[in-house]
Amino acid sequence: MTTSARAAVLEAQDGPFEFRDIEIEDPRPDEVLVRMVATGICATDAHVRAQRMATPLPVVLGHEGGGVVERVGAAVTTVEPGDHVVLSYHSCGRCKSCMSSHAAYCDNVWAANFAGARLDGSNGLHVARGAEPHGHFFGQSSFATHALTHQRNTIKVPRDLPLDVMAPLGCGLQTGAGAVLKALAVPAGASFAVFGVGAVGLAAVMAAHVAGATTIIAVDVDAGRLELARDLGATHLVNPGRVEDLTGALRTVEKRGLEYVLDTSGRAENLDAGVGALAPMGRFGFVAFHEGTGAMLDAGRLTLGQSLQGIIQGDAVSSLLINDLAQLYRAGRFPIDRLLSFYDFADINTAFEDAGSGRVTKAVLRFASPG
Repeated sequence: MTTSARAAVLEAQDGPFEFRDIEIEDPRPDEVLVRMVATGICATDAHVRAQRMATPLPVVLGHEGGGVVERVGAAVTTVEPGDHVVLSYHSCGRCKSCMSSHAAYCDNVWAANFAGARLDGSNGLHVARGAEPHGHFFGQSSFATHALTHQRNTIKVPRDLPLDVMAPLGCGLQTGAGAVLKALAVPAGASFAVFGVGAVGLAAVMAAHVAGATTIIAVDVDAGRLELARDLGATHLVNPGRVEDLTGALRTVEKRGLEYVLDTSGRAENLDAGVGALAPMGRFGFVAFHEGTGAMLDAGRLTLGQSLQGIIQGDAVSSLLINDLAQLYRAGRFPIDRLLSFYDFADINTAFEDAGSGRVTKAVLRFASPG
């Protein structure tokens, strides 16, 4: 038995998403079939579309899904049909990183999230004719009306909260918030700056405000996003296009330097400026530097105990952090709805254009209700 679904398939590098009818296998014992309600669009989807990340094509992307459980495998104990769920990154569950609550750094992170297949190499997505699209992107491939997920990355959330708002928690917003609350563990009273206030950076601003940081500096060239950052908790705004010395501008706010800095932009110049602004024992976290970006640093600049830390998915245990953020949203302390712009699933190509141009902060696709 299979489930019929409609998917947006990326057929070629930099190409449009094309809609195809697919068949999805029944869940294996540890898998879950989810009817999609909404899914966010993330920069990682765009990176794969451009083939900066070598996920095989054709493929069904999407990795910030929110939906309703339809069927579960015989061994699934964490969710049941009818549950509302948010889908997050996948991991093997067996390696040392996974077993020590750091599944974001899973030894099998590439195979689990980017290979376009299950960890055993099989594919649960099929078509009647033409090239079979790869699935299981981030253990979900949520650019489809249904997703076949694993119980490890299927997170039950409260039914009274809107799934179209909860969906982006699965990657981008979890990354920004987790970087502050878990990976860097920014404490109350600390000084903090974030380079880049797109969705990830704004989630970091909100999280720093929740954590009780007393200095929260938002750094970006987009005046509108800087003003939104102020509304969400930033105490100071810095536009690099309007200062001659970015490090100096940051040290004007905190003379002894910043205790915590997070870069979400991947711009090499921000590594230089951010490290230059660190206080003794300060920490610089980054989520976006890739090989080949030319981000280089003289180690001698870290002699006062400063450190660099690469961060994936905020080092989050998704089942814990996503529900913590959901409760903060309920309490009005993590207003992620301020970041979101909604599109019909049929308008996925327009949504990608708007997200890529910066016209929207976080694009979210909504699926039509059944029947």
